[in-house]
Amino acid sequence: MTAIRFAYAAQTNRFLAAPELAAQPFALVGVPFDGAVTNRPGARFGPQAIRSASLMLCDGIHPFFNVTPLGFLGDGYDMALPNASPLVEVRQQIQAQAAALMAQHHCVFLGGDHSVTLPLLRAAHAQFGPLALVHFDAHCDTWVDHFGEPSGHGTWTYEAIQEGLVSPQHTVQIGLRSSGERAARDYVQDQGGLIFDARSLRGRDGAGLAPVVAQIRERIGNRPCYLTLDIDCLDPAFAPGTGTPEPGGMTSSQVLTLLEELSTLNMVGMDCVEVAPAYDHAELTSTAAASFVWTYLCGQIAKRVG
Repeated sequence: MTAIRFAYAAQTNRFLAAPELAAQPFALVGVPFDGAVTNRPGARFGPQAIRSASLMLCDGIHPFFNVTPLGFLGDGYDMALPNASPLVEVRQQIQAQAAALMAQHHCVFLGGDHSVTLPLLRAAHAQFGPLALVHFDAHCDTWVDHFGEPSGHGTWTYEAIQEGLVSPQHTVQIGLRSSGERAARDYVQDQGGLIFDARSLRGRDGAGLAPVVAQIRERIGNRPCYLTLDIDCLDPAFAPGTGTPEPGGMTSSQVLTLLEELSTLNMVGMDCVEVAPAYDHAELTSTAAASFVWTYLCGQIAKRVG
C-alpha cells in the first residue's frame, strides 16, 4: 500500500526533490556568496530558499514545454566557499568548481550576489569560447569600480566584456531602470549590444514581446549563449526579497514569456542570482526564481528530447 503524504512535505531540500548529482545531463548547484553586495546582504541564503520553493512544483511537468526536469537533473548542493576571503580568491574557487561541473553537465547555478557570474563566465568561456550573453537585471552592472573598490556585483558585465569573455555585439540586457551615469547605463549599447530597458517594455507581454524576441534571436543566432537572471529585474511587487530593489520593473509574466521564447537559443548555462530571503514576503521572490529556473531547464530539456 502506498503511503499517503502531504504533497509539499519537505523530505529533501534538493531542487524539485531531484536526486543527488551523478551522471545526469543537467546539474543545479548553489553559489552561496554575497560578500560583494552594496546594499542589503543575504543572497548567500538564496540557493536554499529557491530549492524550498521549487518543491511545490511537484512532478515538474511544464505546461508549455510538456516535459519535466526529473530524470535529467541532479542537484549538486552548494559549492564549498570561504566566508571572508578576498573576492579574487572566492572567484577563483567558484571558477574551478564551475569548470569541473561544466565539463560534464549543462549547469544552472543559484546565487549568491551577481559578482559570482564573472567566474561562471570565465569557466564557460574556457569551454565554449566567446559567448553571447542574455542579462536580465534592473542594473547595468557596467560600472568601472564599486564605490572605490575595483570589482563587485555591479562591475561584472564591464569586466566580462573587457576580458573578452562575452561578445559585446552579442550581449543583450533586459529590464534596466536604475539610476546611473550615462556612460555606465548605455555601455553595452555603446559597444554594439542591445538594451531593452524597463520603460521600453511597459505594457508589452505575450504577443507584444514578439518583436523583442525576434531582435534577440537575430542578434545572437546560434552562438553559445549564457543567461544570467538577477531577480531584481522584476518589480519589487513581484520580488521584494532582493538586496537592491528598484520600482518600475518587469512582471513575472514578461520574464516567463521571454524565457520560453528564447529557449531556442544555443544556451550553455544559466544562473539566477540576488534572491535574499530575509527580505521576502510570502516566498514571492523565491517562488518566482524557482519558476524561472524550472522554465529554463524545461526549455532546454524539450530541445534535447526532440
